[in-house]
This record gives sequence, structure tokens and C-alpha cells, in this order.
Amino acid sequence: MKTFHRFWMAAILGASLTVVNASAQTVNQRRENQQDRIAQGVKSGQLTAGETANVESKEAALNHEVHNDRSMNNGKLTPGERAQVNRQQNRLSRQVYRDKHNGRTQ
Repeated sequence: MKTFHRFWMAAILGASLTVVNASAQTVNQRRENQQDRIAQGVKSGQLTAGETANVESKEAALNHEVHNDRSMNNGKLTPGERAQVNRQQNRLSRQVYRDKHNGRTQ
């Protein structure tokens, strides 16, 4: 019986750590991951030149916004700004996915 409880406690702890790790991903890490996804799409031909330019310009605008927000708050994002940036990064991520899977190739 003790082994059974240890197993479940380990499973719950592992799941909790996974959730914490996923939510702890920073704005900068997401930006790097997104750039890797875009580069992979260009390399594989899944993203056309126009799609790439569109996504890159939106990514640059978001990066500029983050830079301005941080400069206003001593290098930090407020929780509200962080939530807004997260929503914008989610939208860009969905756009990259749609562009990569829309059937258009280079």
C-alpha cells in the first residue's frame, strides 16, 4: 500500500513541476522558440517569403513594445504587461502554425 501511495505522490509531484515549468517560460524564451520555428519553416519551405516577412514584422513590433515597456519599468514587465505580451505571443504562434500548414510553399 505504501508503494501505491508513493507512486501517486511522485506522479502528482511530476505533474505539478511540469505545470510550473510551462508557466515559468519567459518572454525571451518564447521569442527564441518562435524564431526557431520561423527559421525551420523557411528552411523546409513551409513559409513563403511573404508569410515570413509578415510574421517577422509583427514579431519585431512586439519586441519593440516589450523593450519600451521594460524601459518604462526599470527593466521589468508588470503582470498586466506580461499577460498582454503572452496573448500577443500566442496569436503570433497560431499565425506561424497556420502559415506553415496552409499548403503554400516556396
